[in-house]
Amino acid sequence: MSTGSVTHEDRGRVRILTLDRPGAYNALSMAMVEALDRALAAALTEPAIGAIVLTGAGRGFCAGHDLKEMRAEGQEASLTRLFDTCGEVMARISDSPKPIIAAVHGVATAAGCQLVASCDLAVAAASARFATPGANIGLFCSTPMVALSRAVARKHALEMLLLGDMIDAEHAARIGLINRVVADGEHLEAALAMATRIADHSPLTLRLGKAAFQQQLEQPLDEAYYHCARVMVENMQALDAAEGIDAFLDGRKPSWRNA
Repeated sequence: MSTGSVTHEDRGRVRILTLDRPGAYNALSMAMVEALDRALAAALTEPAIGAIVLTGAGRGFCAGHDLKEMRAEGQEASLTRLFDTCGEVMARISDSPKPIIAAVHGVATAAGCQLVASCDLAVAAASARFATPGANIGLFCSTPMVALSRAVARKHALEMLLLGDMIDAEHAARIGLINRVVADGEHLEAALAMATRIADHSPLTLRLGKAAFQQQLEQPLDEAYYHCARVMVENMQALDAAEGIDAFLDGRKPSWRNA
């Protein structure tokens, strides 16, 4: 069985990254984690790409870490490398200057649910299911917990972590794990539509805004306002802000310069 790869396809200014290990529900082997890291790095350095959609091949989005591989290579050093590298990839997604949208079908469990929680936005097919079921097998979902607890309220996160039950897409939307539920088979196109709209914005504006969003979340209220006020001042000095405001006042489409 393949240890996994990540394929890509460009649709205009949107890059679709597909976890491609369908025979194992796109489980995150070490090879898959490294492939995703490389694919993200390439997309983030490609000037023509303004947004990214992350999806999975086959019957599901991602079933989490590869438990068979973890048991077979269960030495402390190899496990440390796996979890550290996976954490770095999740942080790369959260810190990405280009918005990343998850397009989810089938199951997104454990580290697969972590991937969804790490993305900026998420669209799911109506039949999609989500879980952090590690407690059920004696391996608490501690690293998925990092992203999950930042995406949903504390009691919702703990309910998922302590019970380990599957939740449906509607419930995932109610607690804020995902943004939208669409009909089965429409999740990718719906995510692409969102990504295409986002990619039409100024890359500089998105970069400033996403970085400010992440930073202010960790700050006390007064510090957050102070920081974001300075970001607004910086943004207002940009050529793209001048162009965007002038275009709005003139009733025309802006022409961004990423400056």
